[in-house]
Amino acid sequence: MPTPVPLIELRAVTKSFGVDEARFQALKGVNLSVAAGDFVAIMGASGSGKSTTMNILGCLDVPTSGQYLFKGHDVGALDRDQRALLRRRYLGFVFQGYNLLARTSALENVELPLIYRGDGRAARQALSMAALDKVGLGDWAGHTPAQLSGGQQQRVAIARALVTSPELLLADEPTGNLDSERSVEILQLLTGLNRTSGITVVMVTHEPDMAAFARRIIRFKDGLVETDAAPAPAPA
Repeated sequence: MPTPVPLIELRAVTKSFGVDEARFQALKGVNLSVAAGDFVAIMGASGSGKSTTMNILGCLDVPTSGQYLFKGHDVGALDRDQRALLRRRYLGFVFQGYNLLARTSALENVELPLIYRGDGRAARQALSMAALDKVGLGDWAGHTPAQLSGGQQQRVAIARALVTSPELLLADEPTGNLDSERSVEILQLLTGLNRTSGITVVMVTHEPDMAAFARRIIRFKDGLVETDAAPAPAPA
């Protein structure tokens, strides 16, 4: 039986910024493979390369050298418009800041990616309501961000990321602005979506207790993958 093609794969990826004396190498030959349906947490100190890696995985940046393969296709061979199309069709993003429009309802915030995709109004509303129901906020569809708690706002942001049915969800410090109780709720939500919907999750976090929800923890150090392992079991 042939080995399945990884959903995402980095092969000897480097990334440099600046030139001459100001040149800084953020990634120094990263090799990384994530299978479809996996849940991966990326950890590391500031400057370790984790955010640069996420930008490359999200098609927001390109490697200086090496390859980024998405479903076996070389992303480096795509032009800017093709990478934007890949983002819209296959990727969802969740950030530490919720990035919701302040005067816009939860439903309308979730609809935004569908507007960019060109969906009609009825289809947008149906898909957006389904996404809000999936994160437990169907009854809050008409509320603006100011009428929602931080945890609820992040759930709206997750619904917005899910509404296009992406294959890969990239979450950058998704609990960074939340207290511990709300953080656990968000990670339980992401874990449930990963298990029931099969969506692949790659999450950057600096919190070990949040990373423990993942199936793998990848630690970056000085622009390289230092360790890649399952989280340690919780003490009895």
